[in-house]
Amino acid sequence: MKRNLTGYLLLILITFACQPHQETIRVKGSDTEVNLAVQLAETFYEQNNDMFMSVSGGGSGLGIASLMNETTDIANSSRSIKAKERALFEERGIALDSFIFAQDAIAFIVSDDLPLDSISSEQLAKILSGEYTNWSSITEKDLPISIYGRQSNSGTHGYIKKKLDIEFSQYAKEMNGNGQIMEGVKSDYSGIGYVGAGYVVHGGKEGIKVLPVYDATHPVAVSPLDADKIAEGKYLFQRPLFQYFKAESREKVQPFLDFEKSEKGKQIIADAGYYPVK
Repeated sequence: MKRNLTGYLLLILITFACQPHQETIRVKGSDTEVNLAVQLAETFYEQNNDMFMSVSGGGSGLGIASLMNETTDIANSSRSIKAKERALFEERGIALDSFIFAQDAIAFIVSDDLPLDSISSEQLAKILSGEYTNWSSITEKDLPISIYGRQSNSGTHGYIKKKLDIEFSQYAKEMNGNGQIMEGVKSDYSGIGYVGAGYVVHGGKEGIKVLPVYDATHPVAVSPLDADKIAEGKYLFQRPLFQYFKAESREKVQPFLDFEKSEKGKQIIADAGYYPVK
């Protein structure tokens, strides 16, 4: 099956052998997680074909809103649920549960022709906030900087904003998903963007390069593709990937959660460019 790397929608639906007792586990949310969720769901269905799987993206905020509106069973989120979101569930008397099924590392990508081999978190903050508008600020190239990022409902957008303590430049291009950011930077010599490391692994590195990151307290630049450093917690932009679900739905979703933490599930997570939870 050919996967949609933009991560907008992929439904795994088997059109035969549909019995009345069969039910669907719906998974919706983070575009960072969607391709991984598709791979996990496909293999889970092969082993548990009495349950259908439906997987779609759209952003962490959409996933959490869909959980509240009862249009998904599992909300994939690349960030912790916000206090105001949790308060809305509490107002409706909905008890939530959560599961961390993997770790992600955010990769900062540029054109492979740009004369830059690593970058500091301070430089990233100045670029993404718009304080630096030309690559001449950190390289010998006199070239306007183009920023490729995500929309404000993206968990990745929120994570970067909080981690760097910035407001994004008003000129940053807001893309619909990791795939669009990858394509934007590949076609723009002056571009910089941020994507999940898994998208770099499977989206192809041709035309781009991943910048190792350092800062004053971590002077050795670390790549988000270095599994050993991620395991040691040495990369500045690594984070847990969450799945939220209603506590009353645990029995329904538990088989899928169990599969994700099985040896087979962990292997799929690792092969997809993410990092299994130990």
